[in-house]
Amino acid sequence: MEITVHPCDPMEPGVRRCLADSAALMARLFAAEDNHGLTGSESDITMWAARSGGAVVGTAALALRHGCGEVKGMFVAPEVRGLGIGARLLSAVEAEARAKGLPLLRLETGAALEEACRLYARAGFEPCGAFGDYIAGTSSIFMEKRL
Repeated sequence: MEITVHPCDPMEPGVRRCLADSAALMARLFAAEDNHGLTGSESDITMWAARSGGAVVGTAALALRHGCGEVKGMFVAPEVRGLGIGARLLSAVEAEARAKGLPLLRLETGAALEEACRLYARAGFEPCGAFGDYIAGTSSIFMEKRL
């Protein structure tokens, strides 16, 4: 299975489907006030799609927030998890953040998303406190990586 990762239009139908699938998963796992997903209409994001045979199977975005980058919209379809797609998407986000000269990448993820937490730790992200408009809570984990 060949997987490609390229910048994309967040309003593209396949990308919107991935964002909707992610939102549905988060709604099943977390309370509404703990969901901080993308709609795709944000003006401060650059987005990537992972594709297999032309179908979008994953997404990731870099949001420019508070003088640093924030990883947003990370999602890989369940049927292709474990193939390194998340790592490739995260690498694309980090490369763009470095190219923009950003000093720091941050993210918020759910504590119940153990695979995602392991991915971020393997990529060099470390725990940090809540940032931006987030409020520390029991279901969120905050991480950052100095670039």
